[in-house]
Amino acid sequence: MANKLKVAIVGCGSIADGAHLSNYEKNDGIEIVALCDIDTTRFDYLKGKYKCCANAYTTTDYKDIAKDENVDAVDICTPNYLHSIVAIEMLNAGKHVLTEKPDAMTAKEVEAMRDAADKNGRVLMAMRNNRFTPAAIHLKKMIDNGECGEIYNARCAWVRKRGVPKPGSWFAKKAESGGGPLIDLGVHMIDLAMYLMGNPKPVSVTGTTFNKFNNNHDYTFDVEDMATGYIKFDNGASLALEFSWESNIISDTRYVELRGTKAGAIIENDDLRLFIERHGTMCDEYPHPRGSWGHDGAIRHFADVVQNGTDPIFTPQQGINMIKILNAIYESAETGKEVLL
Repeated sequence: MANKLKVAIVGCGSIADGAHLSNYEKNDGIEIVALCDIDTTRFDYLKGKYKCCANAYTTTDYKDIAKDENVDAVDICTPNYLHSIVAIEMLNAGKHVLTEKPDAMTAKEVEAMRDAADKNGRVLMAMRNNRFTPAAIHLKKMIDNGECGEIYNARCAWVRKRGVPKPGSWFAKKAESGGGPLIDLGVHMIDLAMYLMGNPKPVSVTGTTFNKFNNNHDYTFDVEDMATGYIKFDNGASLALEFSWESNIISDTRYVELRGTKAGAIIENDDLRLFIERHGTMCDEYPHPRGSWGHDGAIRHFADVVQNGTDPIFTPQQGINMIKILNAIYESAETGKEVLL
């Protein structure tokens, strides 16, 4: 076996535990060599739970990892406002970087991350786990094969009845998160929709945000609890969107729906459904592609890009476009006007 990829985890909270380390555990080609967090109580728990990091050293200062020549790559699972700060430090230290979504809080931060990656010849990727679900992989192959025709319109959503982060969480503090469900949940579904549409360039955005349920607490909650919006692309296609942590709806759901000239499709809660005309009759089809959860595929892809030079399916420019969209939706919500990108 080739040399293992030596990875350090910066930020050892719930996303590192529930989505990252659980999938590193499946990959014999990766070794977790360091854990970094300001909460030292997390270290023994994670080292006891996951064999892949049982021998990792621990630190409360991410700069210790930047100085460690034994570390090949860093996986950033911190609150959003730290993504660009830690990423640029690590890239300048010669480390490859995988960061959780969102890429950063502003487009300028992502541009600085990209510039650091280019300058140092390192791989920079942001977590896009929904691209790696079995349904998304299957549908992308169909689209690339021309089976859906031109994808000219789409809509996406991730809406919850009651799914607000716990009281006092950094998710609800704009200075640390950058926003509410739009930047938390929206990045997932907007990215998946745009990826399946062929990553068209966004040219204009309109948006509206609401905080109807969470403005009377004794802790900070200065982000939206719901956002809606509309994106136009340079190829004439469009994307409507809706995201909420809390709203009075029939049920929680997340989906991306595409309308193509030959077929339509929807991925809803990881299930794929196709709408296509067969021999003069409209048919609903229910493929059942098999595979693993998206984080596993995303992590394996990152390792493959770093170790084998495989072409990445995610580029920093796509991250820049994403953050421009999210920031523009917030700007449109404040001004009441369309924002040109």
